[in-house]
Amino acid sequence: MKSKYIVVTGGVLSSVGKGTVSASLGLLLKEMGLRITLVKVDPYINVDAGTMNPYMHGEVFVTEDGAETDLDLGHYERFADIDMSKYNNITAGKVYFEVIRKEREGKYLGQTVQIIPHVTDEIKSMIHKASQMRDAQVTIVEIGGTVGDIEGLPFLEAVRQMKLEDEEGVIFVHVALVEYLKATGELKTKPLQHSVQELRRIGIQPDIIIARAEVPLDEESRRKIALFTNVKPEFVFSSYDVDTSYEVPSILQRQGLHRKVISKLQLSPLNEERNPLESFVSKMRSSSKEVKIALVGKYVKLKDSYISIREALYHAGVALDVRPKIKWIEAEELEGGKVDVLEEAEGIIVLPGFGSRGVEGKIEAVRFAREKDVPFLGICYGFQLAVVEFARNVLGLRGAHTTEVDAETPHPVVTVLEGHHPVKGMGGTMRLGAQTIHIKEGSILHKIYGSVLVTERHRHRYEVNPNYIKKLEEGGLTVSGVSDNGLVEFVELKGHRFFVGSQPHPEYKSRPLHPSPIYMAFLAASAKLEPEVEVAVGSR
Repeated sequence: MKSKYIVVTGGVLSSVGKGTVSASLGLLLKEMGLRITLVKVDPYINVDAGTMNPYMHGEVFVTEDGAETDLDLGHYERFADIDMSKYNNITAGKVYFEVIRKEREGKYLGQTVQIIPHVTDEIKSMIHKASQMRDAQVTIVEIGGTVGDIEGLPFLEAVRQMKLEDEEGVIFVHVALVEYLKATGELKTKPLQHSVQELRRIGIQPDIIIARAEVPLDEESRRKIALFTNVKPEFVFSSYDVDTSYEVPSILQRQGLHRKVISKLQLSPLNEERNPLESFVSKMRSSSKEVKIALVGKYVKLKDSYISIREALYHAGVALDVRPKIKWIEAEELEGGKVDVLEEAEGIIVLPGFGSRGVEGKIEAVRFAREKDVPFLGICYGFQLAVVEFARNVLGLRGAHTTEVDAETPHPVVTVLEGHHPVKGMGGTMRLGAQTIHIKEGSILHKIYGSVLVTERHRHRYEVNPNYIKKLEEGGLTVSGVSDNGLVEFVELKGHRFFVGSQPHPEYKSRPLHPSPIYMAFLAASAKLEPEVEVAVGSR
């Protein structure tokens, strides 16, 4: 069966909520028994998000097959509870790279290679490939950026052509901002109208409008939007501010968005309407026990830089009936031993990140957690710096460091290992995606996962130096997980309430109804739940 397509565009400004709307719609359609997949189109020229600073574009999300993607794929996985892949994120860089490759190989038979038809044909081919890989009945295609961006024009032209080629099988959903003026209590729809006019100039008429505002859309504003966008009022929907994005599926479900969509696509649902996130949100609101968690990193000014970790804590909190109260701490502020800000923390996570900025502050956070017996979780770089801190302050290896920061360190306890993943460039050169981990029997990690064999996703280049493993273990830092080829994956500290370092990123696989076991165990220890570890037993 040929897939039907829902194309989601955005207007007025970026970060208007297209990703959450797409993920919510995917969840609702999936729960109606339809096979769905989602595709994020990013018009930037980067081949993938791997080399981008999180302040530029938020978190880099990693799929099972090792693709470094836009953070919206994380929304798709968490909401719809399905795995994404490298085919589900299309960038302008990927498209142009492929077109140029084909031109160099003579695939265009001497033609003058142009945006239309060659680039647009490649875009359509990639969208169809993503759909085919999942045998999807419905494919939701989110076009990144804002209507009017010059980078996005070839992508909008490609989906316009898709509509022309299959008029009954493609619909357009436009998500745009409606400004709320608190002083007068008015909703201003003019910017949304202009964004639809821009779409129509390109040749795209939206089938459905979703007005994004601080408050629910009133009927007068709905009628005005319908009149000026050539969309019937019953196809104008409201998405407004809520406490958690997990409420958005319920908001859209109550308005009947999913029913309008399947009606327009002439599809028949197999199941009654369901929304498994409703009970999750209810439990999230009812949690009464608060636990203070400090998140120490270098990109904390933009919370989306660590969105998967934040969400993993919320998932674990609902499962444990506790409410994580997150305190974001800039790592540089802790340098020189200025750790007073950590005094109230009941649990500390040292966050991922690359480079030298904030490293000494992260090391101070590790030291504080270790010496004060505060539950600690180090993720990726946070794990590596926990090894550095232990080598310096417990083993007495003066000057111990990671060669990422100090190439001349006398004790390179963390380094790039020869023959594992040599650096040939920046993009796509790390250890990426899901890999098998062997867990040491009887360890804390064994109790957490309830298994001696697990898989977690990776995104790193540097490793714990095997030449120092014996010294680390003699000092009390246990290696409790290794890869197939013996690389250190997990460490834990003997005699500490909870001290775990994780080279992989367990947060990437955490979902509302299937929390990460590691985050469960960490939060349980932070909240002083009894028993602390056993509550997290079980692999996903």
